[in-house]
Amino acid sequence: MSFDVAHARGLFPVLGDGWIRLDPQAGMLVPAAVATAASSGFRELVTDPGTFNPGARAAADSLASARRGIADLVKGEPEGVVIGPSAAHLISSLADAFGQQSWWGTEVVVSRDSDPANIVPWQRRADDAGARTRWAEVDIETATIPIEQYLEAIGDATKVVAAPLASSTTGAITDVSEISRAARAADATLVVDASAAAPYLPLDVGELGADVLVVSPHRWGGPRMAAMVFADPSRIDDLDTVALDPAATGPAQLELVVPAGGLLAGLVASVEHLADLDEDALGKRQRRLAVSMDGLYEYLQRLDFYLINSLQSLSSVRVCGVTEQRVPITSFLVDGVPAEQVVRRLAENGIRALANVPSPALDQLGVADEGGVVTIGLGPYSTPYEVDHLVRTLGSLA
Repeated sequence: MSFDVAHARGLFPVLGDGWIRLDPQAGMLVPAAVATAASSGFRELVTDPGTFNPGARAAADSLASARRGIADLVKGEPEGVVIGPSAAHLISSLADAFGQQSWWGTEVVVSRDSDPANIVPWQRRADDAGARTRWAEVDIETATIPIEQYLEAIGDATKVVAAPLASSTTGAITDVSEISRAARAADATLVVDASAAAPYLPLDVGELGADVLVVSPHRWGGPRMAAMVFADPSRIDDLDTVALDPAATGPAQLELVVPAGGLLAGLVASVEHLADLDEDALGKRQRRLAVSMDGLYEYLQRLDFYLINSLQSLSSVRVCGVTEQRVPITSFLVDGVPAEQVVRRLAENGIRALANVPSPALDQLGVADEGGVVTIGLGPYSTPYEVDHLVRTLGSLA
């Protein structure tokens, strides 16, 4: 059965305000169920996790539920799920947990297509500890990163490879499985940021070949926080503890502080929300997630194809980095019109979009010299009518 966008839109009461939201990179709309769960959690889960006080036990149960929820989402193990306030925070903790002495003389491979959260912490650690940073560079012709860039950068000295599963500006999907083979041959750790891909793709940390997978729930309608999943939970035992409690073990040793109970409750509800996007999905949560995400992916692939073709029909619009394997995120320029002016014009017509999302890849293309780029993305609530309204508005700028 095809994806029912009307059912999905009904999960987001805020859509009644009339805005067309094409800015999910700034945060997907929060469904009613997530807002309700977070509100209840902030009222009820007010203590730190523990084992004696009833409130502490409830908080501990909420943390355990959050780990299980993320594990179901990425087909991992709850014992390998680390939860924190942001992707940048968790990746910084991971970089610190390798230990100062282990970095000297090694190399870190990062990608121009990554979000700053999966670049800056590695650069800083490399600079501080005597390691070298190598880059997977953008292809000027396609505005994407060829897989060969990663393979050529990985060598015997490589300690960490940091890559995105999908670009937050062009939507291009990275062939992580091929990078994984090269990283394993070099005995390097592959850290994949799946934040941009998680709202659109079924995830399987084992199938991807990532050693560590990072997701950001606000990108699919959850709270502003992040989770870091180890494919092999036992690898956490080999890392230094960064937690305030030196006796912490397992994922807790990489959690400086435990997120508030309301955020944990909202996180669990957001995974349930993804599982319930297809009202015909039945069975356990992991099964419902697979059915719902498959249906959503097929629907948005068709809508994205329509969007790209419609944008390319406008002579004044240039789309950056269109590839066959992609999630529905797009960046474009309007000839002679700065990106900020385009975004203001779209807002005047009831459309929310983003101007100049940070992107080392697009920076290398010199887009700033042409007024910057507009970035848009689709969500489970997006419709062909909204695409048509976007295209009409952009056409009026010519």
